[in-house]
Amino acid sequence: MSTEYKYDNRRKNNSYSKYSKGKKNYGGSYYKPSQGRGESDSFKSGKSAKNFKNYRKKPYQKQSRPVKNKPSVKIAFLGGLNEIGKNITMIECENDIILVDCGMAFPDGDMLGVDLVIPDFTYIEQNQDKIRGIVLTHGHEDHIGGLPFLLGRVNIPIYGTSLTLGLVGNKLKEHSLYNESSLNRVNAGETIKLGCMSVEFIHVNHSIPDAVAFAIRTPAGTIVHTGDFKIDCTPITGDMIDLSAFARVGDEGVLALLAESTNAERPGYTQTERTVSDSFDNLFRRAEHDRIIIATFASNVNRVQQIINCAEKYGRKVAFSGRSMVNYMAVASELGYLSVPENILIDLDMLDRYPREQIVLVTTGSQGEPMSALSRMAYSDHRKVMVGEGDFIIISANPIPGNEKTVGNVVDELLKKGCKVVYESMYEVHVSGHACQEELKIIHKLVKPKYFIPVHGEQKHLRKHADLAMFLGMERKNIYIGDVGSCIEINENYMKELPSVPAGKVFVDGLGVGDVGSIVLRDRKHLGQDGLIIIVASLDVYDGHVISGPDIVSRGFVYVRESEGLLDEVKQVAGNILEECAENNIHEWGIIKNRIKDDVSKLISQKTRRNPMILPILQEV
Repeated sequence: MSTEYKYDNRRKNNSYSKYSKGKKNYGGSYYKPSQGRGESDSFKSGKSAKNFKNYRKKPYQKQSRPVKNKPSVKIAFLGGLNEIGKNITMIECENDIILVDCGMAFPDGDMLGVDLVIPDFTYIEQNQDKIRGIVLTHGHEDHIGGLPFLLGRVNIPIYGTSLTLGLVGNKLKEHSLYNESSLNRVNAGETIKLGCMSVEFIHVNHSIPDAVAFAIRTPAGTIVHTGDFKIDCTPITGDMIDLSAFARVGDEGVLALLAESTNAERPGYTQTERTVSDSFDNLFRRAEHDRIIIATFASNVNRVQQIINCAEKYGRKVAFSGRSMVNYMAVASELGYLSVPENILIDLDMLDRYPREQIVLVTTGSQGEPMSALSRMAYSDHRKVMVGEGDFIIISANPIPGNEKTVGNVVDELLKKGCKVVYESMYEVHVSGHACQEELKIIHKLVKPKYFIPVHGEQKHLRKHADLAMFLGMERKNIYIGDVGSCIEINENYMKELPSVPAGKVFVDGLGVGDVGSIVLRDRKHLGQDGLIIIVASLDVYDGHVISGPDIVSRGFVYVRESEGLLDEVKQVAGNILEECAENNIHEWGIIKNRIKDDVSKLISQKTRRNPMILPILQEV
């Protein structure tokens, strides 16, 4: 009969010392229950000692304790990477999602007829039940311009500083969304709770007041998002950037840093905004006998404040031109971010009541936008302002990449009219609101992140920022350079790329949102380059023979009176195809139209080396 043995937890062995007080002891020895608590008879008889040793040789299977999975956080980039503008980032942890910003972008030159570009919101709509809120870094269009289009589809609470929400509120009123929206004011230095995450608002300097960065604390770790920033020790309004907050968050431990890369190519530091104030002072003296017109971004409240200060100093009245300029200044003044002396502002209709040398006109159009106030002045299309000799025009902005040509065209038109024009490459009339390399280094050193993702910039900016991080000692494997639609998962142990999420560009054309795609843009470009030929014919409903036509209409292709012979040939080719199809009982209009397109295109290409759009229109009678 075999002897039964049980496990005795009373006797300790050396393995216990590895466990802290209160932990379960997995050490012990075997004993025979019949022997009670005394010494086992295995040690009393030599013949049983061998059996006891055999039991000792059997390995004891230690109980495995369940390993808790480390929490992780997902970051999806729906815009702002490999492009300028359209900034929007999605941060997801457990079952909660936060959106950072929701901006728009200006259309490229080949996006014919497109007014603006917004992000694709498909992925947001798919996950709307998880979204706890949108936090906004500041009030520039590339960070808030997409909000009306998103909130028209998904109602999400919005959190931002006072000026940012004031500007957002104006936009929502224009789209009749204000009453249905939830706008929640948060001051810099405060923290809000959104699901399992908390968001600390950190004051930063930028070209617009009330800009903030975020320390987003998640169960997986803290993520720092800088937004747009610079380090300005002498800001026009507000305090210097809160570097102590960045340092405190860095000392607590930061899982990932998302930092803007706009000026990552530029060495040194970004100049203080007060540099522009000195330049304005010199130019106001130089333009003593001229009317001064200054074009700048409508959102650059600090710049406009300096213009108003100079106007007061030199006894000039100030008027605003451009709808966005008027709206921005009204909000900034109402909220106390713009200090306007009494009786200095005048309406645009009152310009003729004052001598030209007593006027400063602040206008939109620093990027050469076709419908902006300055562009309409340059092309004599402004209803209230005519420019010419005696006008001193200052363009207080740098062209956004891609806008250099349009800005140059506006400058040329102004010079042709006899205006004096000053721009950034001639005089220090603009400083950037974005951090250069030395400022970026300071943030990296203060935050000390485990992982780094450069954001807000084209590929060259992102790459340069990644190089800077490696120069500071970060390993390449801990840096991620993404694209629009990229999605990553990170925790303290790893960073890995996930499958891309739905993302891209949605074009806004007038009241249409998303109904203009790549095919429409291709057709517009085709029409603009080579024109259009319309071929109209009426066919017998019974046998398909031509009753009238074909008639030829040409737009943007050739001047009809000088090309009647060519158009007659087009008419003959189209007529022959129609009759041939009728004789062969071909009544499928798709087949007939394609044959007309192919043969007419071949004829025109042989005769002119052009490729106009061919549009056959057939009707049965």
